[in-house]
Amino acid sequence: MGAVYFVRHGQASFGRKDYDQLSETGFEQARVLGESLRARLPGVDAVFMGRMARHRQTAETCLGVLGVSAEPRILAGLDEFDHEELIRRHTPRYADPAVLQEEMMREADPRRAFQAVFAQAVERWVLDTTGGYTESWSAFRRRCLDALETILQTPSGTVLVFTSAGPISAVCQELLHIPDAHAFQLNWTLANAAVTKVIHSARGRYLSTLNEHAHFEGAQRALLTYR
Repeated sequence: MGAVYFVRHGQASFGRKDYDQLSETGFEQARVLGESLRARLPGVDAVFMGRMARHRQTAETCLGVLGVSAEPRILAGLDEFDHEELIRRHTPRYADPAVLQEEMMREADPRRAFQAVFAQAVERWVLDTTGGYTESWSAFRRRCLDALETILQTPSGTVLVFTSAGPISAVCQELLHIPDAHAFQLNWTLANAAVTKVIHSARGRYLSTLNEHAHFEGAQRALLTYR
């Protein structure tokens, strides 16, 4: 029996020019996650991650606390979809990031306002039949599942995977047989630096836990974020 722990990256730099960097909170989330995993994992047999800076920074911080020196294997299939393209195609004036930032910052709750726009953009992408996106939803989903197959080829043991909410949602959709129209209901609930566990053996693969974030409850509740 093997266990794969999918870790969503820590909080990225929302509202900054380079989103693909952990915020101070994101680094702290990765550190606290490492402490939590150190108490529950006797060892780690392999590590995988996507190509985003936020994946690498989360992995380095978490693994440093865990004392794991294994070099993560990079899988492009674990990269997040291009959220900027989705937003541009949904609202063309947001092709200028400064316009998007200015409008969001005028809102009482910029993160909530952005989430509303983002959710609409993602829904349009998932249901698109025109083929107008650089990467379609079906192509994104396929590469995420191809990455899962590569990861599951690892001999039975404990595997850590550092990625984003999109690939985790695609994996969970497959394991839970969720229709495309509802797949991203999972995405919106995934906390930063939360853990989703998949177990596998010759009999099959199964979703064991989804969006574990008890390490951000109690004394660490201020670290619970979703974007």
